[in-house]
Amino acid sequence: MSTSVLDDVLEQVRLAPHSATALVLYALVNTLEYEAAGCLFKLTKLRDLDAQGRELAYALMELMAEGGNRGNAWDAAKARMDELVRKG
Repeated sequence: MSTSVLDDVLEQVRLAPHSATALVLYALVNTLEYEAAGCLFKLTKLRDLDAQGRELAYALMELMAEGGNRGNAWDAAKARMDELVRKG
């Protein structure tokens, strides 16, 4: 799978960094980094997303399953999300 899902998530966060969609996706990205802890994510948070947001969440999970939750593209996207959420 392409890392374009990271671009799509970044766009959601950029557009509205404190929206429910941005924060749920950001939380998911953060938990997907912790494989040793089982990437624990409260699945009921998916209810806070519309269909498009859930598609992004599922695509992030697929990216993790393919090993895309590490490396330069992941690290750069995560750093940019951190910055966007902190600056609001």
